[in-house]
Amino acid sequence: MFSPTETPVEHSNAAAGSPSEQSPNERQFYANMSATNVSPLWTVLDKMVPPRPNPKAVVATWPYDTIRPLLMESGKLISAEEAERRVLMLNNPTLGAPYTTDTLYAGLQLILPGETAPAHRHVAFALRFIVEGSRGFTAVQGQKLTMERGDVILTPSWHWHDHGSEGDGPMVWLDGLDLPVFRFLPLNFAQNYAEARYPSVPAGEDSNLKIPWSKVAAVLDAANNKESPAHARYDYTLGDGNHLSKTVSAQAERIAPGATTKPLRETVSLIYHVYEGEGYTTVITPNSDGKEQRVQWKARDTFAVPAWSLVSHTCTSQSGHAYLFAINDRPMVERLGMYRKEEF
Repeated sequence: MFSPTETPVEHSNAAAGSPSEQSPNERQFYANMSATNVSPLWTVLDKMVPPRPNPKAVVATWPYDTIRPLLMESGKLISAEEAERRVLMLNNPTLGAPYTTDTLYAGLQLILPGETAPAHRHVAFALRFIVEGSRGFTAVQGQKLTMERGDVILTPSWHWHDHGSEGDGPMVWLDGLDLPVFRFLPLNFAQNYAEARYPSVPAGEDSNLKIPWSKVAAVLDAANNKESPAHARYDYTLGDGNHLSKTVSAQAERIAPGATTKPLRETVSLIYHVYEGEGYTTVITPNSDGKEQRVQWKARDTFAVPAWSLVSHTCTSQSGHAYLFAINDRPMVERLGMYRKEEF
């Protein structure tokens, strides 16, 4: 479908040479380093400064039809109190937990009717995208926020929060956190509240901790992009126009029936969740030597895309739009001055 146009220049480690190519003096020189806690940069320069972004994560998918039965089984076997958070982590196959991408963690969380996931707080930022259910709630620092499908609920750093359900069916949502960052900055920790619930009252409609799907869908449906009328994108922001946090934010996209979006790559990791529709996403990761991967998806499926991947979405439905939600690490990438973008 498409291919990158850039041909990066490779670095060389020729200066080091293989042991068989080294002189006796060189071999002794490298051997002497082993006890000094130093090592030569020139032997690993291509790994330290590669010719392109080099994410370790790969494209990964979690079809909801496959994951949901496991999630419901967990509800039969493990109580919310026992688990504290009844979550199935979405692990990238090359990295394991807590990595869904190199910088983002995601998991599917379940709350059953009448349950309460006890109150706690932690340094990590979290957002929730509601996948299934009605009349669930998250109480954040005294604001009780009702949860309906497609809503985004924010849990800022070090805010007390608990979850529960006053409905008659299961509540499922997609958690997105910056947990991988704390593998490099080991500063995340949590604190449990003395009671199961932190005192709260119903939040007002103007709460900055909830973004209803109805608001997002209205903006997407009203968008009229002359360059790409079949595609619209919504970037989630707070009331002040800033990203949802300093590390993690989100976006949503609408693709018209039968349409394909323009290929785009950014130095941003993405965890997509399909709100509605059917289609596929074509991905060329930076480490794939130009080879395309196609991710088939339908409503409630989730898939991860590594940073600097060339991405294009196609809605295969001929009658209805496709709506995609995505968690991204754009805030931290931008703040570090590492954001790059290429359109094809």
